[in-house]
Amino acid sequence: MSAPGLFSDIALSTPRLRTEVPGPRSRALHERRQRVVPRGVGSVLPVYIEHADGPWVTDVDGNRFLDLGSGIGVTTIGHTNLAAVTAAAEQLDRVTHTLFTVTPYEGYVRLAELLAEKVPGTHETRTAFANSGAEAVENAVKIARRHTGRRAVAALDHAFHGRTNLALAMNHKAAPYGTGFGPFAPDIHRVPNSYPYRDGLDGTEAAARTIAHLEQRIGVQDLAAVIAEPVQGEGGFVVPAAGYLPTLQEWCTRNGVVFIADEIQTGLGRTGTWFASTHFDLVPDLVLTAKGIAGGLPLAGVTGRAEIMDAPDPGGLGGTFGGNPVSIAAALAVFDELEHGTFFADARRIGAHLSARLEGLRARHAVVGDVRGIGAMQAFELSTPGTTRPLAGAASMVAEFAAQRGILLLTAGSDGNVIRFLPTLTTTDEQLDVAVDVIDEALSALR
Repeated sequence: MSAPGLFSDIALSTPRLRTEVPGPRSRALHERRQRVVPRGVGSVLPVYIEHADGPWVTDVDGNRFLDLGSGIGVTTIGHTNLAAVTAAAEQLDRVTHTLFTVTPYEGYVRLAELLAEKVPGTHETRTAFANSGAEAVENAVKIARRHTGRRAVAALDHAFHGRTNLALAMNHKAAPYGTGFGPFAPDIHRVPNSYPYRDGLDGTEAAARTIAHLEQRIGVQDLAAVIAEPVQGEGGFVVPAAGYLPTLQEWCTRNGVVFIADEIQTGLGRTGTWFASTHFDLVPDLVLTAKGIAGGLPLAGVTGRAEIMDAPDPGGLGGTFGGNPVSIAAALAVFDELEHGTFFADARRIGAHLSARLEGLRARHAVVGDVRGIGAMQAFELSTPGTTRPLAGAASMVAEFAAQRGILLLTAGSDGNVIRFLPTLTTTDEQLDVAVDVIDEALSALR
């Protein structure tokens, strides 16, 4: 449910454009921005948002856009969800901050209890909270190294894990995330992933290739952890072949290697379940959460096996704002919404409807080489017709075309040739149809 008073037309299916995109007020703000904000903090579309509700965002010029990116998967249960907003507002009246590692509070404990219930597996868990996904990644690596006494960490090709120094070393794509920012953290290795559209391997074959790299190029005796996104996000919503992730996890377990599931983009309802790992019968040692966990407020978590999480000494984990009471209150409301609402069913509905519409695009447009995804995490890859060779620049052209018609799309893929969909779970089939029709026009214009 969304907060009242922002929109009276939340259920409408069509965007509303009152000016050109970007409009005059957005352009004026952009001029101000360029004088005080570094160019490294880029924006996909320089329209400046004034308010948002459900699947809609409205800019300072009164243009209403259908948001199919959700702040890159953050506002999963909708912009300004009433339960999350109310919980955060009520917490602001009680306590805004004390720092859990100085004087703790119940909300932190309760959210850790909920994560213990929801992460895959029946083992005893512990949770430590941080501010962002990149911080969760950094903490998971620290914990794995402390537990194993080993140094090396392996990340998969096409992975994205953040913009801190350690995460930059783990990312597949150098530009723009890592170019010129080195030296990077040592003992980080990238190994082949499973990419069915491009490599044609089944899960067993792809896992054997990954494991061969782990054994031959890193060595089990030095390997602390393997980190994987169950469905790769920035890398292009790559869904691994069946059996790939469980085989990789089994190898890790046999060899004392910590398996980390980066569920920062895939977790908490996005794929129609609490965690995408369950789609693959995967029980990770550590599970990372962020993005959608607190309905738009900054929060991240590392949840994992008790014996692993307890490896660091007291004081080895924490941070000034990690597990802030206001963010925690919003997160508790998000968990309640997911538990008792229709959001899981909505994610599955969105996935079924959107994938069917995207398959229709593939049938009509030879440049659409692959359609893939799980739940409300769908994508299509643009390739040179008749090949799997990436069609460079095409995704940005589609996104720009859509923006001019009030549809906000995200690009992805290591080659920038993927359009990804991360709609709020409040998005209707009719709204999705409007967006796909616009994309159909854009693809026709590519010919």
